[in-house]
Amino acid sequence: MPATVSRGRGRRTINEINMVPFIDVMLVLLIIFMVTAPLIAPSMIDLPTVGRGAKPPDQVIQVMITKDESLDLKLQNKTQRLTLEAIAAAVTQAQAGQQPGASAVVISADRNVKYDTVVKVMDRLQRAGVQRVGLSVQVAK
Repeated sequence: MPATVSRGRGRRTINEINMVPFIDVMLVLLIIFMVTAPLIAPSMIDLPTVGRGAKPPDQVIQVMITKDESLDLKLQNKTQRLTLEAIAAAVTQAQAGQQPGASAVVISADRNVKYDTVVKVMDRLQRAGVQRVGLSVQVAK
């Protein structure tokens, strides 16, 4: 209901909002938030960490994917070109006779190669039972 002011003979309404109740409510809310904020425990996110392996691999087998999406297998300074179907057999043959996890397979791909090709190679190696498959990256300068 608007407030009325009487001046002399006539009554006139004042079209202003009374801010006192609003300020009272805001101060009560501020006090409530100030009291409860320290009681709320911050949420902790458990992020994975990266560290060095306990032992470096004895042998590194490098699978290189060139610009034209052909696959090269580099093993002991010898490079041979293979197809996607033959890459898993060649890697498992190179790892034969070694302890599991003693050799690591590193996939190096050209920057312009589709990500799908890299995933296909990685999937083919993992389905063949190859352990320790990683990606080679170049650190930006």
